[in-house]
Amino acid sequence: MEKLPPLNAVRAFEVAARAGSFTLAATELGVSSAAVSQQIRNLENWFGKQLFVRNGNRITLTDAGHAIYPQTARALGDIAAVGRRMLEGGVRPRLVVSVPFSLAELWLAPRLAELLYGFPQMAIDIRAEDDPVDVVRQNIDLRISYGDYHYPALRMVRLVHDEVLPVASPEFLKRHGNVLADMHESQFIHTNWGPNYASHPSWADWFAAAGGNRAPDPSHGRRVGLSSLAISAARLGLGIALGQRTMADADLEAGRLIALSSVSVRLGQPYCAFMLPAKAERADVAGLVALLGVIPENVHGAP
Repeated sequence: MEKLPPLNAVRAFEVAARAGSFTLAATELGVSSAAVSQQIRNLENWFGKQLFVRNGNRITLTDAGHAIYPQTARALGDIAAVGRRMLEGGVRPRLVVSVPFSLAELWLAPRLAELLYGFPQMAIDIRAEDDPVDVVRQNIDLRISYGDYHYPALRMVRLVHDEVLPVASPEFLKRHGNVLADMHESQFIHTNWGPNYASHPSWADWFAAAGGNRAPDPSHGRRVGLSSLAISAARLGLGIALGQRTMADADLEAGRLIALSSVSVRLGQPYCAFMLPAKAERADVAGLVALLGVIPENVHGAP
């Protein structure tokens, strides 16, 4: 039998590499940071390679760490799948989908409704949560994320590269007109995803794309932390939002929102789906991915 690396150390490495922090890895594993650090040192001694560069509380993978991480994550996923099959008797009770908060209601839910026409008896678990998530440990069938870089060990499918355009309710436009250049700064709704993101287009980006030079000040307008909240605020007449097209389409078609311009600006990253390779061919997973708008050449990742 081939000699195996210490499995507890392998697990500590996988969690630390995914979380980017010994502290976060310790929280997930229910141990101390020192214990995680010791496990990593044990694995580095076993391989004779340094797996992380340590800089205070920050860690980054070395070339050796990058080389073994994808196989490590896949191997742990396979082991977890064996355990689930034995415990569940080969029966999978539900489809587990993990999604960012903004996408859950306005984008994912309508497509899940379509999926249920083909699988009327399916049980579905929808989890709204931020990246990173532990796809293996949390038994997630499909994770939808903003960006294609979160889970390098998983099968990745690019779904849609969304864009934003200015939208407002008919009632708002009756009160304030529809000339963006004349709008007071307080009428603009600004979307801010928080400190970890910098690629959501701003109003300054949109005006530049439209050939203008205006840059409404976020401190004078309305600010929201979710793209779905920007759509809801615009629908309620609270101002003009840069609405993501995938989330605004239903309201635009129904006349609850009106687009003030045909000029749009793409988001910095596409939305992508991630899954363990073994789950990619399952009928429910493949059916949902198809409904989310994938085309075949968008599939990447481990075979």
